[in-house]
Amino acid sequence: MTSAIDFYFDFASPYGYFSSTCIDDIASRNGRGVAWHPILLDIVYKVNGTGAPVQHPIKTEYLRHDVERTARFHGIDYKRPTHFPIPTQAAERAVLWVQDHRGGDLSAEFAKSIFRALYVDDVNIGDPAELVRLGEALGIDGAALDTGMHSPAAKDHLKAEIDLAIARGVFGSPFVIVDGEPFWGFDRLPQVEACMKQGRI
Repeated sequence: MTSAIDFYFDFASPYGYFSSTCIDDIASRNGRGVAWHPILLDIVYKVNGTGAPVQHPIKTEYLRHDVERTARFHGIDYKRPTHFPIPTQAAERAVLWVQDHRGGDLSAEFAKSIFRALYVDDVNIGDPAELVRLGEALGIDGAALDTGMHSPAAKDHLKAEIDLAIARGVFGSPFVIVDGEPFWGFDRLPQVEACMKQGRI
């Protein structure tokens, strides 16, 4: 059986958002599924001894421009969020709770809706009430989601995802692993597709 693409992301990453708009299509064209793995970049950076780009003013200004340029180039809807930087742990636990209780397909759609809410509709996804609203729009029980995202099980699941990501060498978002081959960054997705079509490149 052909293995799924492992897609690691943090909602804090606009490049993760860009990847979320096309990763499923890339997988589908190549007879694959996608395993969506939310992680917390702050913890990954701390463990790896690296810093977030926003800690470096020269990188921050460049990235702000590059994100907007990249969105225009690829025709992806994007509006610079006013709620940024933003805590994302509640959103990631919510996605994992849906994954555990409603399945991977719905959790992926939920993740996409959260990305779009932040980077297109300027929604404060750090507010659990907004996550409940987004979940209810997809038919997810709001009260159960609210309880679930704050549960010890959801917190443990997120910790396990982060630990596994670090063990696999993940150091940023988006980060894709296909057939054991790692790729970092939205701009590497064409190489991801080539890898699936041709073998390792």
